[in-house]
Amino acid sequence: MKLVGSYEDDGYAKLEGLVDPRVAQALLQRVARDLGRTALPFPGKASRPEILRRPALQVYGGDYAPMQFFLWGLTPLISSLVGRELLPTYDYFRVYREGDVCRVHSDRPSCEHSLSLTLGYSDSRVWDLEVARSPLAGGPEAVADDFGAEAYASIALEPGDALLYRGVDRRHGRTTPNPNAWSAHLFMHWVDPDGPYRDQAFDGIPPEGKVSFG
Repeated sequence: MKLVGSYEDDGYAKLEGLVDPRVAQALLQRVARDLGRTALPFPGKASRPEILRRPALQVYGGDYAPMQFFLWGLTPLISSLVGRELLPTYDYFRVYREGDVCRVHSDRPSCEHSLSLTLGYSDSRVWDLEVARSPLAGGPEAVADDFGAEAYASIALEPGDALLYRGVDRRHGRTTPNPNAWSAHLFMHWVDPDGPYRDQAFDGIPPEGKVSFG
C-alpha cells in the first residue's frame, strides 16, 4: 500500500493498493453469488434521495457478515493511519449505474473517519471521488450539485484503491456522471472512542454483556 497525502494535515489521503485488486474482485464475486440473481436487484427508492437521484443497489455490513469482518479487520490499519485508536461503526456496499452522480454532502456522526474503497468498474473507466480541501466552518451544509466556489480535490481510484477522509467535516461527492455501466464500492466508517461521536461505535449497539455458548 502507498499513502498519498497527509490525513492529519489535509483531512484526507489516498491509499493506493489498500487491497489487492484480486481480493476486491473476489469480494465482488462473493456478493454477486450471495445475492443469487443475474440481474441487479435495484430497490424501488433511493436510500438517500437528497444525495442519490435514483436508487442504487446497497447492502449493509450488518446484514452481510463478510463485509462487517472486512470493516473490523481494517480497524488496526486505519487506526495507525489516523494516529489514534478507533472503533468501527458500520459499512455498506453500493453499486452505481451509468450516469449516476453522488451530490456533494457531509456525513452523519458515525462517519467521523471514513474510507471509500473502489472494488470494480464494469468498463475500467476510473470515476473520481471529490473531497473539499477545507473543513466545514460550522455545522452541516445543505446537499448541493457541486462545490460552488469551494476548492476541492478529485481523487482517481482504481480497483483496490481507497480514499480515507473525515466524513463529518469534509464535504464530498461524485459530481461527474459515472462513465461505466456500473461501478462497485465499499464504504467503511469509524469513530474515536474518546471523541464526541463515541456513542456511534458499533453502529450505536455496543457489544456488552456476557457471551455464553452453554
